Amino acid sequence: MSPDRPVGDRFRRFRDRVERGRSDVEGQPAEEGARSTAFRSYAPRGDAEAAEAGYAPVPARDARPGRRRVRRGGGEELRVPEAEFVSYYGRPILKAPVWKKDIAAYLFTGGLAAGSSLLAAGAQLTGRPALRRAGRVTALAAVSASAGFLIRDLGRPERFHHMLRVAKLTSPMSVGTWILTVFGPAAGVAAVAEAAPWLPERGLPGLARRVLSPAGDVAGLAAAAVAPALATYTGVLLSDTAVPSWHEAYPELPVIFAGSALASGAGVGLIAAPTAQAGPARRMALLGAALELSGSHRVETRIGLLSEPFRLGLPGRLLRTGRALTAAGVVGALVGRRSRVVSALSGAALLAASVATRFGVFYAGVASARDPKYTVVPQRERADRRRTTDAG
Repeated sequence: MSPDRPVGDRFRRFRDRVERGRSDVEGQPAEEGARSTAFRSYAPRGDAEAAEAGYAPVPARDARPGRRRVRRGGGEELRVPEAEFVSYYGRPILKAPVWKKDIAAYLFTGGLAAGSSLLAAGAQLTGRPALRRAGRVTALAAVSASAGFLIRDLGRPERFHHMLRVAKLTSPMSVGTWILTVFGPAAGVAAVAEAAPWLPERGLPGLARRVLSPAGDVAGLAAAAVAPALATYTGVLLSDTAVPSWHEAYPELPVIFAGSALASGAGVGLIAAPTAQAGPARRMALLGAALELSGSHRVETRIGLLSEPFRLGLPGRLLRTGRALTAAGVVGALVGRRSRVVSALSGAALLAASVATRFGVFYAGVASARDPKYTVVPQRERADRRRTTDAG
């Protein structure tokens, strides 16, 4: 635009002509005001005049609710509507996550792998072979599925390989890729070692049998050492995005995911192990439920408006279902410690609760990105707080 601002000058001249026409029409007799009828087509003054001019009746400006007065340079008081939570062409302010259901499933299987690995390590240290076997095999199956979901979401398998070219500690995705890369082989060796008793005792198979057992013990403990990072890094990954509800819940998401991982691993133990060996699984279920329920409660009470997506719609239903199943699973695990059927049902409830929790958190973030108010209102509140602080 040129320095003399011709567009603004033209608008002001046009506005002055309209105002002069209005004053002439209102302050002159009808026959004199007829000369200014050209201005009436711009702004009819009432229902009768609007009908004569061919306009539909409209309420007077002063009668419109939700407006505020703004005086410009001593001229007419203009009416400015309050801002609404909209964006250009009705599009969301933030682009919703491009992740699909594969990532929600990836969140679940990664947590299941971590929880099962921790369960297997506890069983290994306390001499519970059936519980150890169930944990190791489940950990390998879950981490394999997790890698498959991640590669499928990336679109091309080679992209996972390309992410291993660098190790960037400030990138949760890069760190998570390396966590999977370290955890996967360790979980694999531990799971394969469970087949050692089936090998012959002589010859080359016998040598493999003797080597696999101690190698599996070392690999199982190594996988368990990496498991806490695998269980929680996905919470850091979500909160590192610009999605409002995920970003604001950054202290709670890793806690929720850690509790969900422990509960799902405990569910595997309750289903697969005899009741006499399921003691560590019951204790894991109790600890995991405490972490998950406390984190979910803080998310729904601490972050104000941004907690709505965790309570409303499909995400709210999923998270409430997950909490109910978690509570039922823990109660069943404690009460039915002598019943294999009750223990198995409790384990299934804990696994279903973990699925519901992960998908609920995923869909809550997507919902918060699609609604402009979850971006606009917190920004306004932060701006107001800064102005109050600066004024004080």
